[in-house]
Amino acid sequence: MPTTTYTETARAWVTRWDRQQEAFLPQREEQFTALIDVVEEVSGRPDPLVLDLGCGPGSIGVRLLARIPGATVVSLDADPLLIELGRAAYAEVPGLRFADVDLRDPDWAAGLGLERQPDAVLSTTALHWLDPATLESLYGGLTTLLRPGGILVNCDELERDRRTSPVLSRLDRALLRRRKNRGVPQYDVDSWYGWWEEVQAEPAFAEAVAERARRGYDGENHSDLSAAFAVHLDALERADFAEVGTIWQHGEVRLLCAVTHDPDSTPQDDEPHTHNHAPARPGATA
Repeated sequence: MPTTTYTETARAWVTRWDRQQEAFLPQREEQFTALIDVVEEVSGRPDPLVLDLGCGPGSIGVRLLARIPGATVVSLDADPLLIELGRAAYAEVPGLRFADVDLRDPDWAAGLGLERQPDAVLSTTALHWLDPATLESLYGGLTTLLRPGGILVNCDELERDRRTSPVLSRLDRALLRRRKNRGVPQYDVDSWYGWWEEVQAEPAFAEAVAERARRGYDGENHSDLSAAFAVHLDALERADFAEVGTIWQHGEVRLLCAVTHDPDSTPQDDEPHTHNHAPARPGATA
């Protein structure tokens, strides 16, 4: 009987990771599609350089490269186990590389060895665990790390202020709850804690698990220090991006974007806006 290879083991665990994430975020693939659409639209080149912050095992990077094979994706995470899973599962994917990086370090970008400024920086469901001061420092650094006219896209569950918008906040949560109830997978999936408990018992990754323990990480290390939409919006505006705003949203889940200043750019209006209205009935008046 053939033995299971290291790569096959890693791919099996990444598949289980994706499934438990999809159970929690049924709109996950739609989010990824929108993120990649943004990169294609903004980069203006077939070989964009993209950073993925808090990449986990590389779910965004592998999907982006399937669509834009000429891209380079540098996937960053501070969890040695997730980095090892991604490296092992996607070792043969051209253009994808992983870096063990802690975004809380002010000099986190110094050792990446980037040959040019990134066209885009992406993140999904990761930056909410940074404290607000660290988040603001991170956003501020990205204004100079990104190329002029480059874009930051953060996709996450970012809450409205429930005191000032109680009804809209309730509707945000209700939309997500309804979507999750409709999107329950038809196959068995791990819970968040169940996945972590079992993957850390996998002998193939004992070294990475030991390093994870040495750093003091566990399945409960994710917190919500910056889960409020206002925290991110204020930090981005103080970072002096040229434009900041939401371009996609479902309930509390939003793609929050920020564009760096580009002194050489000129306003473009080559695609006039058209409303997607149904044709008027015969005899109807405007």
